[in-house]
Amino acid sequence: MPTLYIVGDSTANVTGDPADGAKQRVGWGAPFVDYFDPAKIRVVNAASAGRSSRTFMQEGKWQAVVDQLKPGDYVLIQFGHNDGGSPTDPPARGSLPGIGDDTLDVTHPDGTKEAVHSFGWYTRKYISDARSKGATPIVLSVTLRNIWTDGKVEPGLGQFREWAAQVAAQERVDHVDLSGIAVREYEKLGPEKVAAFFPLDHTHTDADGAALNARLVIAGLKSLPDTPITAFLSAKGDAVPSVDESLLALPANPKLHTLWIIGDSTVRNGIGDGSNGQWGWGDEIAPYFNTAKINVVNRALGGRSSRTFYNSLWPTVLGMIKPGDFVIMQFGHNDSSPLADTARARGTLSGNGEETQEVDNPITRKHEVVHTFGWYERQIIEQARAKGATPIVCSLIPRKTWKDGKIVRADYAAWARQAALQDHALYIDLNAIIADQYDKLGQQAVEGFFADPNTHTNLTGAKMNAESVIEGLQGLPHDPLKKYLSPAGKAVKPWRAPPTVEKVTLDG
Repeated sequence: MPTLYIVGDSTANVTGDPADGAKQRVGWGAPFVDYFDPAKIRVVNAASAGRSSRTFMQEGKWQAVVDQLKPGDYVLIQFGHNDGGSPTDPPARGSLPGIGDDTLDVTHPDGTKEAVHSFGWYTRKYISDARSKGATPIVLSVTLRNIWTDGKVEPGLGQFREWAAQVAAQERVDHVDLSGIAVREYEKLGPEKVAAFFPLDHTHTDADGAALNARLVIAGLKSLPDTPITAFLSAKGDAVPSVDESLLALPANPKLHTLWIIGDSTVRNGIGDGSNGQWGWGDEIAPYFNTAKINVVNRALGGRSSRTFYNSLWPTVLGMIKPGDFVIMQFGHNDSSPLADTARARGTLSGNGEETQEVDNPITRKHEVVHTFGWYERQIIEQARAKGATPIVCSLIPRKTWKDGKIVRADYAAWARQAALQDHALYIDLNAIIADQYDKLGQQAVEGFFADPNTHTNLTGAKMNAESVIEGLQGLPHDPLKKYLSPAGKAVKPWRAPPTVEKVTLDG
């Protein structure tokens, strides 16, 4: 039987004398266990009050977990609340800021010496140690505190939320942005109701607050690609809606037609709040439409391939589609991943054909028939059309990868086009539209559009890409969304393909 371990601080596991107020201080790890079926998985709350990412490791608490880890286990990693203190002054638990490899040599009062590392270094160490034992590490951002400014709750304890996300991305592990999930939930409740969860201080919740945070952790876990913990949930866990179901936008006016946007993190990153400076174009396209005439709903979600979106998220979207709606899809960035690795298991077969490959999915723990990229696109096209919607296929936005002074064009663009043509769907060559613009602007200018080395755009890049989608729509022989455009949308000039386009094959 697998085990799920929680490692963290008092926001996950409060320890102390009940007479000292501990009854009013409960970590989310306590009610968390009720969301799992004990016949399928064991949940161990190894978090410890007062510990930072540094001291949890330094005191041997992490090694005690590592000694018990076995293949198939899971480790939830959440630190930050105690990492911001001094690395040297008592209680000497602070880690160095950031995610780098810098160190600080410290001599303790008893004469022992310690090399103190950054918050990111310790987080990477937890990840690598867990992986070395065959376990699956999952990084969580910090639990929110009850601190408000101008009606908005503090979004994540300074930069610790950002640093956790950056390390998770670097190490290619799953990341639950508990801070971001809780921000929306707390702000829906309002300061007065949230204050009731924090009877003693602004950091530690009571039992009700812990129950809320535990539920939000489950919602975040259920929203991970292929939802790796779903197979172990109890009936209570099954009843929790995933983040994409509970927090993503719904049609504002059910009487209007809806433009549904689906895709990956280049369309909608995280919860669409610009975390780490990354924005998807789907979050910036609404101003180009008259939202008094049409709903614009971005249901894209980071980390998804055409396969994992189709298997886990598309059924929810499909169930909400009405006749007269529109579906714009953009996939490809994650489809070249492995078919059955223990990290994501999200890859698809290359091309647009009918080839299949059977795998035992280590994430879902189910036998699965994997199809080609084009096959998944065609299923979405056909099913959207069957519901009376108009499907529109976009090729993936290009990565910031240059060859001979030109942006590399991706094979997935050609396969998206083939799928659209085969099923008589509308097609926007977004890859070419944006790549052409990047070529004209040049490498130095394009650097300013990205928030990471080559994939995720910043707000400026997302806005440009959103306008590029409108250019593509305007360039269609018959744009079905033309009557819904706002003045800003109507002002966009249609894209016309150049007479000849040199195709550069994506390597890998």
